[in-house]
Amino acid sequence: MSMLCTRLPHFPVLNWEPLTETDVTDRGLFADPEKKALFSAAQKVKNLTPAIGTDITGIDLRQLTPAQKDELALLVAERGVVFFRDQELNIHEQLDLARHFGPLHKHATTPIPKEPGLEEVHVVYNDAARRPDSSAFSRLDLWHSDVTYEIQPPSTTSLKVVTAPTHGGDTLWSSGYALYSSLSPGFQTYLEGLTALHSGVAQAEGSRAAGLHVRREPVESIHPVVRVHPVTGWKTVYVNPGFTRRIIGVPKAESDVILNFLFHQISDNVDFHVRFSWEANSVAFWDNRVVTHTATFDFWPQRRHALRATPHGEKPESVEDYERRTGKAAKDRQIEIWKQQGIEVPQIKQGSSRVLGYND
Repeated sequence: MSMLCTRLPHFPVLNWEPLTETDVTDRGLFADPEKKALFSAAQKVKNLTPAIGTDITGIDLRQLTPAQKDELALLVAERGVVFFRDQELNIHEQLDLARHFGPLHKHATTPIPKEPGLEEVHVVYNDAARRPDSSAFSRLDLWHSDVTYEIQPPSTTSLKVVTAPTHGGDTLWSSGYALYSSLSPGFQTYLEGLTALHSGVAQAEGSRAAGLHVRREPVESIHPVVRVHPVTGWKTVYVNPGFTRRIIGVPKAESDVILNFLFHQISDNVDFHVRFSWEANSVAFWDNRVVTHTATFDFWPQRRHALRATPHGEKPESVEDYERRTGKAAKDRQIEIWKQQGIEVPQIKQGSSRVLGYND
């Protein structure tokens, strides 16, 4: 059997114990803020948009030193997602790199490779036999952060594309930092006091309906609507259409309106987005704590095959809890960047509005 075949989707009948809390210390806390070790090894470092996304060329991920790995964790925390092309690292090397960032998550429902010892790998696979069903989900529904229903959802996640379509099959990411920064101060403060329910029940029920075995019983967790990244100290909106079901402690009508607004900001506001076109051996690292993502399914009947490694992060921390624990004020990313650039932070005038906002 070829190595490629052993990495194709496999749904073994396994049973895993429920997850419990574990201590996780983000490696970005140990990084040089200037990232000299990482950047000096690169041929080119390019920020793709002001809000999100950085492309790095000239680095072999197999050769990263511990210091460079820490700096990569910090860069991903700051930029949301970082891209590399032409990477020859195999899945075992990808897993070893991912373990530097935290203990690895094992998915309860999605496919894993047939090769033994790769239970921590999430297989992404579509081909001519798997035509996307547009009746199953809306485009909004497909935006998500990975497994946010877990008590300690993922942090610095990596995906390597093994086989890419000739065109199509892109992935888009949306910045939760930028979404938070775009809101009015009053609404920011209101959201900071809220929590929301994230559920894995529908995902598990969908697998069972398809005749697949669920390896761990589904869970639901309550997380802050605005969380603080433990390394950057920046506030990010932490809800997503895929797994966030309702806001706790408010009327359903209010919860529905708030979540619908936030979900559409995630999906519709292109200022928050970066889009990446994959090639074979492309690798992306994204911080699931501060971005949501979705894929395009415009490549059928071509094949798209990728492997994901997903480290656990810390339990999400609210603004209040972060400030109590650290003694530091949580920050708005955009305001902090303006301050670093010596730009006077613009103030929003109460009651003001613009008649026209279109400019192109």
